[in-house]
Amino acid sequence: MASIDLSPLTDIDGFIGAALVDSDSGLVLGTAGGGSLDMEMAAAGNTEVVRAKRKTMKSLGLQDKIEDVLISLNRQYHLLRPLDSNDAIFIYIALDRKQANLGMARLQVKKFEKSLDLA
Repeated sequence: MASIDLSPLTDIDGFIGAALVDSDSGLVLGTAGGGSLDMEMAAAGNTEVVRAKRKTMKSLGLQDKIEDVLISLNRQYHLLRPLDSNDAIFIYIALDRKQANLGMARLQVKKFEKSLDLA
């Protein structure tokens, strides 16, 4: 699969970096930005977060899907959003907390997701 263009996500206020990740294989399908944040390493670590949450949900017998996972750091937000069309694949975006509007960012990521064509 060719690298996916994530450049529309760079317009989100506070954007630091983004990745599209296959949580089954850990394969990064595309990245944008990042700067000093190693997006490949961040994607790999966040793959483990998604896997752990799914495992916990299964253990609890929860018949539900992850809408998104938010990790709030002192200076950043990290948002993980599995795709509605294929929940093995998730969008990971890191935002500067001082500049980001979390509600708007969630809406923009959801809108971007609808534009993805992974065929």
